[in-house]
Amino acid sequence: MTLERPYSRPLKQLNSVGLRPTSQRMIIAKILFDGTDKHVTAEMLHYEVLKSQKKVSLATVYNTLHLFTELGLLREIIVASDCSYFDTNTSNHYHFYHEDTQELIDIHENDIRIDRLPTPPEGSQITRVDVVVKVGKKSR
Repeated sequence: MTLERPYSRPLKQLNSVGLRPTSQRMIIAKILFDGTDKHVTAEMLHYEVLKSQKKVSLATVYNTLHLFTELGLLREIIVASDCSYFDTNTSNHYHFYHEDTQELIDIHENDIRIDRLPTPPEGSQITRVDVVVKVGKKSR
């Protein structure tokens, strides 16, 4: 049995996209890429960073999340004009967004059927389809 060092997984993630592993990126990557899929907002992640006794500004968290997304390490899920989640699972899948609890829950790709998509405008192609099904507490 080999023991994995605390920063080996995040270091591997950053190296895979040619990103320099700064201390702040490593702290953020360690929280994000711990081996479990997660959905986080910038504020949620910033709180986790602060809990770990590290100093990283909220602006740095935002910038790092967007950089990781641009490089394909994360997927941004926009649930409202002022709220984005970042998903560590970048495979094709969809989401429930619970408006009461503000929780994002995965829906497997096979659980939604999209029969037909419109033809994209000339000179463009469809790159991804995002589906967010908003749910709320059941009324009695």
